[in-house]
Amino acid sequence: METYYKPEDLSKFPEMGEQAPELAEKFFDYYKAVFAEGALSEREKALIALAVAHAVQCPYCIDAFTQSCLEKGSNLEEMTEAAHVVTAIRGGASLVHGVQMRNIAQKLSM
Repeated sequence: METYYKPEDLSKFPEMGEQAPELAEKFFDYYKAVFAEGALSEREKALIALAVAHAVQCPYCIDAFTQSCLEKGSNLEEMTEAAHVVTAIRGGASLVHGVQMRNIAQKLSM
């Protein structure tokens, strides 16, 4: 089945810099620095990135950071828990906006 997202396109990511090499270089330098070992380990950063990839629903990022998590020593249980953490945050963020809906409904019902 043909889909919009093609796994082989992930390897073409660097091509995005062909028409703007200076900007691409800055982005990729920043990206590399962000994921380097720091206060958080590379493994922890990969798990965070995997969770965020689920939040922003980027299949390319999910592919890349699933692989990165495995390479850095995470297991399927940890990665699944990260997906549940992001699900709880997304669900809670949606639900808490219900307070705004309730406030408006109460105001308009007066």
